[in-house]
Amino acid sequence: MGLLKKYFSQTRKPEGFLGKMMVGTMNGGHSALADWGMEMLSGIKASAAADLGCGGGRNAGELLKLYPDARVAALDYSEVSVAKAKAYNKKAVAEDRCRVVRGSVDKLPFTSGILDLTTAFETVYFWPGLEPCFKEVCRSLKSGGSFLIVNESDGKDATGLKFEKIIDGMKCYTIEQISDALKAAGFSKVRAEHHPKKPWIRVLAKK
Repeated sequence: MGLLKKYFSQTRKPEGFLGKMMVGTMNGGHSALADWGMEMLSGIKASAAADLGCGGGRNAGELLKLYPDARVAALDYSEVSVAKAKAYNKKAVAEDRCRVVRGSVDKLPFTSGILDLTTAFETVYFWPGLEPCFKEVCRSLKSGGSFLIVNESDGKDATGLKFEKIIDGMKCYTIEQISDALKAAGFSKVRAEHHPKKPWIRVLAKK
């Protein structure tokens, strides 16, 4: 495997030196996309939230700002990402407002019906099957809870499809594929939007 391929493959599960380099770029590199996605949270209240596949922890930090009275969990299955997210949200962790945990989306370490909101930024590409993972998310949410998915690729753009070939285990999904999987997983309402100028998508589902 070439060095470039090894580096880009760190987006799936950052490990070692290259993983630390990749995680170091995530917070800044995805900030505009994440902020655009979070616009869908306007009007949504939350006292307990979780950012799944938290990467460097920036988006969990933004949830803490958006919901100053909430407790936020940040979850990732990469030790490198967990360490970075803890460091990024050090103050909130110390105040017991933020809990950073290592875990997998196909078996979430959350009590059923405990969360008001879950988010997933640039991560469902690597989940082990959308529907079973979405069922886990649905289980963890309260009735009326929300699940926000934000992707840079709409499943049709040339760049996203190119990276599918470079990164083992990556799958770019269309809005239709994500929406269908959400409904099959038990979500009752799904609202999806496409960026007017970019292949970015944001999908908000309600339990």
